[in-house]
Amino acid sequence: MTKIIKLFRHNDALMPNVLAWSYVLFTYIFGFMAILANDLWINAIGVIFLAHSMVIAAYFIHECAHESVFKQSRHNQILGEILLWITGNSYSDYKALKKKHVRHHMDRADIVSFDFREKLSEYPKTLKLLQTLEWFYIPALEIMMHALVIVLPFIKSNRKHLRSRVALVLALRITMFTLLASISLKVLVLYPIAYMIFLTVMRFMDVHQHTYDLYETLDQERGEEVKKYDGAFEIANTYSNLISERFAWLNLFVLNFSYHNVHHDQQMQPWYALPKLHDKLYKGNETRVLTFSKLLKSYHTYRVARIINADEPYTNVHHGKDFIGVDGVSFLTAH
Repeated sequence: MTKIIKLFRHNDALMPNVLAWSYVLFTYIFGFMAILANDLWINAIGVIFLAHSMVIAAYFIHECAHESVFKQSRHNQILGEILLWITGNSYSDYKALKKKHVRHHMDRADIVSFDFREKLSEYPKTLKLLQTLEWFYIPALEIMMHALVIVLPFIKSNRKHLRSRVALVLALRITMFTLLASISLKVLVLYPIAYMIFLTVMRFMDVHQHTYDLYETLDQERGEEVKKYDGAFEIANTYSNLISERFAWLNLFVLNFSYHNVHHDQQMQPWYALPKLHDKLYKGNETRVLTFSKLLKSYHTYRVARIINADEPYTNVHHGKDFIGVDGVSFLTAH
């Protein structure tokens, strides 16, 4: 047991992580079993469980990227790669995801390889389709961003090393869903619904956590353009979007990812330590916390406008009409 504990970066990490991993594994397996069942009410439960297993798995990928789970990078990478399969993002390269997210923290900006906002303006029919789907709460833009992970290796020369990985994963997933469909065709409808719920939760947590500038510099070294952003800028443009401040346990539904200010302050602190750190550093600081009800209203009101929006730094976020939020900055899509 002592040897196992020593693998973790933090001495108290074994129990909370094992419990969380057990939850992910149970809900993932049960979720698939439930969506294959005959009864619709069991199907509905399965969709929710399956979606939530992917949410927690995704936030553990985020933990791995910060190396806050294990001491050694290779152990974090192994866990991250496994979890990419659970989240349906196994087409992605873990190292690329980690690089993108680390740059987000280093540069204090949203770093991408291309800005789809400018590109979409050149394709008005595509933009209109996305806007229509988003109006119906279908996370079309996120689906497009995840689809690009599959497509870009066959378009961009600097991604061609991922072609064999994408082809293999596609073959394996098509085989898996073909087998599942032979048991019940419901899986071809219910799994996409679970996946869209997963994407919606992930995006809801992303869109209001920063008012950062965006740069198309992911495929190059860190440039002079971001060196003007210091720690004071980071604090002033980072927000904690807590599900509940009074009932802290509710934030476990997103593995405490909502405690975003303390995460940026102390990036290698584990997920289970963030609530106490938040209380110590930010409790009562209303300028850094966004209320859940306001975020729901903003997410609803600007679900279409957000597609091509990017809020300016230092936006007065406590006036909901001014804070639209930003789409397409998920740490799960390295482009």
